[in-house]
Amino acid sequence: MQGKVEICGVNTATLPVLKGDEMRSLLERARAGDRKAREDLIAGNLRLVLSVVQKFANRGESLDDLFQVGVIGLIKAVDCFDLSQNVQFSTYGVPMIAGELRRYLRDHSAVRVSRSMRDTAYKVLQTRERLTAETGREPDVEQIAKSLGIPRQEVVFAMEAVCDPVSLYDPVYSDVGETATVMDQIGDPRNTDEHWLEQIALEQAMSRLNEREKRILALRFYDGRTQTEVAKAVGISQAQVSRLEKNAIRQIKKNISAS
Repeated sequence: MQGKVEICGVNTATLPVLKGDEMRSLLERARAGDRKAREDLIAGNLRLVLSVVQKFANRGESLDDLFQVGVIGLIKAVDCFDLSQNVQFSTYGVPMIAGELRRYLRDHSAVRVSRSMRDTAYKVLQTRERLTAETGREPDVEQIAKSLGIPRQEVVFAMEAVCDPVSLYDPVYSDVGETATVMDQIGDPRNTDEHWLEQIALEQAMSRLNEREKRILALRFYDGRTQTEVAKAVGISQAQVSRLEKNAIRQIKKNISAS
């Protein structure tokens, strides 16, 4: 989006840039009700919108739509800017524009989040931007939680709830034609080599049992029956079931240790 870019029918390369004194004058006139000054302020800060939209350009949304949403944030900033505060308009306008874009992306996300969670996340983002502007550095979770008067966990949950989903195939590293994706960085503890080896050893040990021992173990540990229920199903005494079960388990342990 550098140079001459067409967005919403606007040639961004020709967008005007307001100087400090001119910006102040237009803000004062707009606050006094001058509609022409308000329109000039909006038109003169469209480059500000463009610079913020660039940070959201990889979200899979139309740049035209993002630009229009950013302009809404700009209009809100123009209408709400407090001239008595000793800050530049851009310092106030950028968080407003970014907040509007984030809200739009959250509301149009494929992952649905509850209204209360979105509201909390929006407050967290506003607070983070405000504290960053005040202190010159990004606040940590504890500072945000203290400022909002909510538990630290709520801040973490709210931010995680509105994070953009990541594809397993998104690249995280590339070197000489070889690309590592998110999937390559994720392990599955249920499907490790050790798990597969244990499974194979167990199956081999089970295969050495006789049919009655296999059935007893299946009824006990797969169906979850008691020894008395197994005894009735197999047609032997509960004492025999107990003896055969212990013997089968002992054999399995011995065969696994030997493999």
